[in-house]
Amino acid sequence: MHHPILDARISPLRQRLIDDMNMRRFSRETQRNYLRDIGRLATFLGRSPDTATADDLRRFQIEQQDDGVPVPTMNSIVSALRFFFTHTVDRPDLARKLVRLAHPRKLPVVLSRDEVARLLNATTCLKHQAALSVAYGSGLRLLRRRVNGQNWG
Repeated sequence: MHHPILDARISPLRQRLIDDMNMRRFSRETQRNYLRDIGRLATFLGRSPDTATADDLRRFQIEQQDDGVPVPTMNSIVSALRFFFTHTVDRPDLARKLVRLAHPRKLPVVLSRDEVARLLNATTCLKHQAALSVAYGSGLRLLRRRVNGQNWG
């Protein structure tokens, strides 16, 4: 049976990228993501991604930001494109033009001593109190959930 998608030839550039990723033992997931992200650039350009210019990359990143692509996703795209331009097409000059965005990280909310005491006293079982004490004491700060109907977050 003929399957056009399965029978379609992979372009030499795409095969070279796949070979470069395999040589470096990238996981299947990373390879899938890199292929998708480089495909995004090709779609934006309307032509092969190896023909991109520094201005094309700048416009691509601006469009991604304007489209509301989250910062971690944009940085993932930058990683894919840097790999592509540095290793696959030997254009490190273009890789240096890509901008990683600062990702503001929020500090976790830490419970006060009174809140921790209320949390531990809300348990009715010594085993649960011991488990919560160990969890909180070892740094697991995600205990800000409902405990016995009390809202902790």
